[in-house]
Amino acid sequence: MSGGEQKPERYYVGVDVGTGSVRAALVDQSGVLLAFADQPIKKWEPQFNHHEQSSEDIWAACCVVTKNLRETCWDKAGHFFDLPDFLSWKATGVTARSLCSLVCKWTYSAERGWDDSFWKMIGLEDFVADNYSKIGNQVLPPGASLGNGLTPEAARDLGLLPGIAVAASLIDAHAGGLGVIGADVKGHGLVCEGQPVTSRLAVICGTSSCHMGISKDPIFVPGVWGPYFSAMVPGFWLNEGGQSVTGKLIDHMVEGHAAFPELQVKATARCQSVYAYLNSHLDLIKKAQPVGFLTVDLHVWPDFHGNRSPLADLTLKGMVTGLKLSQDLDDLAILYLATVQAIALGTRFIIEAMEAAGHSISTLFLCGGLSKNPLFVQMHADITGMPVVLSQEVESVLVGAAILGACASGDFASVQEAMAKMSKVGKVVFPRLQDKKYYDKKYQVFLKLVEHQKEYLAIMNDN
Repeated sequence: MSGGEQKPERYYVGVDVGTGSVRAALVDQSGVLLAFADQPIKKWEPQFNHHEQSSEDIWAACCVVTKNLRETCWDKAGHFFDLPDFLSWKATGVTARSLCSLVCKWTYSAERGWDDSFWKMIGLEDFVADNYSKIGNQVLPPGASLGNGLTPEAARDLGLLPGIAVAASLIDAHAGGLGVIGADVKGHGLVCEGQPVTSRLAVICGTSSCHMGISKDPIFVPGVWGPYFSAMVPGFWLNEGGQSVTGKLIDHMVEGHAAFPELQVKATARCQSVYAYLNSHLDLIKKAQPVGFLTVDLHVWPDFHGNRSPLADLTLKGMVTGLKLSQDLDDLAILYLATVQAIALGTRFIIEAMEAAGHSISTLFLCGGLSKNPLFVQMHADITGMPVVLSQEVESVLVGAAILGACASGDFASVQEAMAKMSKVGKVVFPRLQDKKYYDKKYQVFLKLVEHQKEYLAIMNDN
């Protein structure tokens, strides 16, 4: 599913032990009773007017009603789907699951299948029954054709013809990676032209960012998810790094600044987005120096929502050092620049962790909403020292999904062939290598920030 973090729905069990029975109800956060169960309690009368009950029997009755509730919001369910698999089921009536969803989110192994012991360990052993029919016992690689294509009912709902091929799906970020990473780069002067596709890193950057790297053999990277076999590109292992709420962080920093109302007025007057205006404003105030040098005294650690990769530490917080008393539009623009740089520095941090584990990356392929921002793109090139390839089609996630459909229809022999034909290079942004020394220093400060944050935490927790 696309978008940022969603708060999970929570439910509560209320238990009432009465004289003759134990009753239980499942209640949601708004107080609505969703399910009810009861169980009689045994009573003994050893002599006239003497009544006894067993605490063990009462506990057993509590267990029965609680299990009955679970079996009532639970046993009625025929199948549990991730959203992509639910949509393909609605389209085709086929309950097959995508290897992508199961491997990346459901602990399924492409080589060994389901692990019975895991489900038993967490109390969901009923999933094992009937050969895992509820969560998937037919698993297909992304791009495989599902059943007989669109059902008549689904075709009617979609305004299409019955029987049109439908592909086994991908998670959205993985579809974005598929849509950019296989593009033919001939004639663009890129070093990856003569290298295997494993030298490319797809960065899908929107509300959050995902860093998708593939390898021929499994590579285990601390703090980076995977390796997952054939989860994005068939026949390759996938590692997936990530940064939580990157796009949202930029919004947060800009919209929370005292000069934001002024920015809105000026951007509206020019019929520009606030970010296009900020980019042009930075060009005005940079004078003779490169724009990135405006943050020489201002540094940001971007984990306002914890670190996903490569530290995998959800307790980390954001940091800003170098603030002044002034709060004018110049200050807002420079804080925005420092935040964008911090996100790019975080990408460099992830790349270095991946390379230390065995990846060899030379080129970034960016897509998603933030890739439309030229400052964001240039900072990623400058700070990582790698060229950035932008797709001809901005909506690379949709191109990736269409690639799967093209494979399912039989128009291409493989996902790799479809990637090469359907992914097109739109623009290449090269790093300004003359600024390398400056960004190396920024990166040193970046790493010091998190080191110091951990030191502060240790001081405060010292008894």
